[in-house]
Amino acid sequence: MTILWINLAIVFIFSYFSRYYATVTISPTTVSIKPNKILIFGALVCLVIVSGLRGSTIGDTGAYRHAYLINNFTWDYVKSQKDIGFGILQMILKKYTNDPQIMIFISAVITNALIIFVFYKYSRMIELSIFVYITSGFFITSMNGIRQCLAAGIVFAATKFLIEGGWKRYFLIVLLASTIHETVLILIPIYFIVRRKAWTRATFFLILLTIFIVLGFNQFTQVLFAALKDTQYGRYKDFSEGGANVIRVAVEGVPLLIAFLGREKLRKIMPNSDYIVNMAMLSLVFMIVSTQNWIFARFAIYFSLYQIILISWIVKLFNEKNQRLIYFMILICYLIYHYYDSVITLNIQYKSNFLDPIFQ
Repeated sequence: MTILWINLAIVFIFSYFSRYYATVTISPTTVSIKPNKILIFGALVCLVIVSGLRGSTIGDTGAYRHAYLINNFTWDYVKSQKDIGFGILQMILKKYTNDPQIMIFISAVITNALIIFVFYKYSRMIELSIFVYITSGFFITSMNGIRQCLAAGIVFAATKFLIEGGWKRYFLIVLLASTIHETVLILIPIYFIVRRKAWTRATFFLILLTIFIVLGFNQFTQVLFAALKDTQYGRYKDFSEGGANVIRVAVEGVPLLIAFLGREKLRKIMPNSDYIVNMAMLSLVFMIVSTQNWIFARFAIYFSLYQIILISWIVKLFNEKNQRLIYFMILICYLIYHYYDSVITLNIQYKSNFLDPIFQ
């Protein structure tokens, strides 16, 4: 974990000073803050180096490395796989190198670059977004579920079309991402759910529905997986890793509670915040359901990035004299959660043949 802690500190410093040296544009209704691009690039480079140069000790990285080494990525093999986009990527890379580290590194570049790009565009305090990106566990998740997080990064980059209502371009990007991981297709029907005002009766109906799903979880999964048995989702029928930690649900829920209490001010200072809130709400919904079976937390990957954007705005919902306190409370709480999740619960062991000799 030493390298991960050092990475957290360096990335936060880069991103904090990127906002300190930001370009500020003030209009009658909004304040636009563009962080320093060079410093944000420095933060991105750190994330990519740590993620891209990792060994096989985190999640399924070892399985991806092994598959890259033993498979011959011909067109026939690629077409025989469900997620042909990732197969094509590996086929191209293998024409130049048999080293799986290159595949890991390229995936880290694409995933992190797309995510940081959207944070840069939509976060109010980008250092908070990047800090929470790491301490919430998503950065570690991106090293575990490589294909799914790559697909999530691609579709997250289409946030502009989600907000502006450009459904044709949004759906095209979702279809592109589905060649990496088919589960991203869930975002097509979700588009019509989130393209509405937040905190309406539909929102509370969704919360109530979630409660009923949890209470009748066994019956719900029987119906769900019967409907999805011939799809990629169907293989999750017998998936059993236990339920998600309720602390994780609280971490997802508190920012939304604050956003609800300050919803009118949020709409004034963050145009189009309703769509971000709705996506964050769906992240909470999946996390609540995942307390019964962890697999549903995998679906939350597509929505939790929006909650990270939301967190960067909630400081501004408080009175100015309290904002500094709230800012530091967010940092401290997420730091404690990061230690609990990564060290105590998961016991993350980060190894790198490239970085370990430097820090030993």
